[in-house]
Amino acid sequence: MAKALQTLGSLSAFWFIFPCLLTLIFTSVYPVSFGIIVSLTNWNWGNQLDYVGFENYLNLLSDPEFWVVVGNTITFAISATAIEIALGFYLAVQVEKLRIPTELIRAMLMLPLMVSGIVVALMSKVMFDPFLGIINHLIRIFGIGPSAFYGAAKTAMSSIVAVDVWWQTAFVFVIMLAGLRGLPNDPIEAARVEGASEFTIFWKIRFPILRSLLLTVVIIRIIDTLKVFDIVFGTTGGGPGLATEVVQTFVYRTAYSYQQIGKAMATMILFSLLILSVSIALQSLQRKVESS
Repeated sequence: MAKALQTLGSLSAFWFIFPCLLTLIFTSVYPVSFGIIVSLTNWNWGNQLDYVGFENYLNLLSDPEFWVVVGNTITFAISATAIEIALGFYLAVQVEKLRIPTELIRAMLMLPLMVSGIVVALMSKVMFDPFLGIINHLIRIFGIGPSAFYGAAKTAMSSIVAVDVWWQTAFVFVIMLAGLRGLPNDPIEAARVEGASEFTIFWKIRFPILRSLLLTVVIIRIIDTLKVFDIVFGTTGGGPGLATEVVQTFVYRTAYSYQQIGKAMATMILFSLLILSVSIALQSLQRKVESS
């Protein structure tokens, strides 16, 4: 009797999670499986899928353009993440030191997060405009001629990085400020009683406790910047030339401009493996930090 009731309970639990399993299959397992199948074909939005094996993958790996795109994506991810982490952490430390109400300051710093990526891109396009943009208007004051920030290969990528930093630094700021305010006071007060300086307290007590949280934010931002699409598509579209072409815009152009769906899917599979590898490596590092 007890075994029958246990079996009935297990079946009841299964039926409770069954809708979630179905949702997972249709939203994750099926699309990924279909994408892998399509990546092995030369599908071009038609009705016929001709199997070509690993030809799409081999063509990608031997295509210099693909490696330029991967390099651009990694450059953007590392640059944007490094600046956002440093700036967001610095702002969090400075705001946490204030002894006045900080609600207004926090609200102002968080304003960019309330704007969608494509809107941020369009706003920055106006601001960086060579003739009407406020950025060029300001540099004219110092006697510098107008610059087509998004139109020049040398400045296009750095301009997009600057826009992403303005947009996403607030995310790092909010998380790190919450971490700073959640630190235990006892070890900090004990260190002050012993005569430790604020600099020593920060590097010897606060920062070691916050390392795990900081690595979590790094993982989130690295993965997010590797997937960048909206601000690149809305500003340069990947140009000029390949100067700002990232993996997501490359996939979009391959699929919708050249109608090479198999190649686009193969790109996404390889890119997903890259993101997975980076995520595993960073999580492994995080576990080592936590254990130490």
